[in-house]
Amino acid sequence: MAATKDPRPCSIADALAVVGEKYSLLVLREVCLGNGRFDQLVRNTGAPRDILSARLRRLVEAGILTKRLYSERPQRFEYRPTQAGLELEPVLMTLKEWGDRHLRKGVGLPMAVEHACGHELVPVVTCQACGDPVRHEDLTARPQAPGWGLTGPTAA
Repeated sequence: MAATKDPRPCSIADALAVVGEKYSLLVLREVCLGNGRFDQLVRNTGAPRDILSARLRRLVEAGILTKRLYSERPQRFEYRPTQAGLELEPVLMTLKEWGDRHLRKGVGLPMAVEHACGHELVPVVTCQACGDPVRHEDLTARPQAPGWGLTGPTAA
């Protein structure tokens, strides 16, 4: 089946258009850890300098990071998360937990994250209304984009 030029309207696709490029989430990880200087980001993400520059520019344009001058000569900048960037941190923690559980079995974990309560963070997505953990079998999708149903485009 050929790819369609008009895929399903989707907030996941919209978000991935901003943070789905290689290194973007790693940049956000580092900035959230307090490592917002370019050389730190190069070292800790492994991103080539030109690609890192492009990712930083895109994340600033998208309102996920801010750029602050910390040295005039030579001119150097530090990056910090905006509120939108901080709101992505639980996504990072959930990805980390998934990776720990499914990709690093039997391998030492590279980083633990401690919650303010003193325990290691194990993120759980819950329903805001009832507080129950989100499970696949409890979800019902209701497409709201005009012309789209669960299985794809609807007949006009």
